[in-house]
Amino acid sequence: MKVCVPSANNGGLDDIVGQHFGMVPTYTVMDIENNSVEIVENTSEHKGGVGLPPELLSKAGVNIMLCGGLGQSAVNMFCEYGIDVFVGAQGTVETAINDWKEGNLVSPTSENVCQGHGHDEDDHQH
Repeated sequence: MKVCVPSANNGGLDDIVGQHFGMVPTYTVMDIENNSVEIVENTSEHKGGVGLPPELLSKAGVNIMLCGGLGQSAVNMFCEYGIDVFVGAQGTVETAINDWKEGNLVSPTSENVCQGHGHDEDDHQH
């Protein structure tokens, strides 16, 4: 199973979780069966390329997407590709993956999806 986290910089477990998942430069993908890590460059149309991140990450074999937050249309798109989404990820990529493993991240609901680009960090329960 492959878990993906949007990365703010060059990717990897020590990178910081990117808060605007479509605009990040890279996605860090971890295969939790063998703990291998792959860095996927964001070549989507958000970064001047083609396609959208859910399509790109589906081709990379991603099963789970962990992010700080994202809009309902993005959640729907990930669902179309069979990718489960969890929100509330913060800190490093490794922290986000560990939080997910411990059950501390939640599925998106109408209450916690982002409305536009204003992220209110106080809304996420820790």
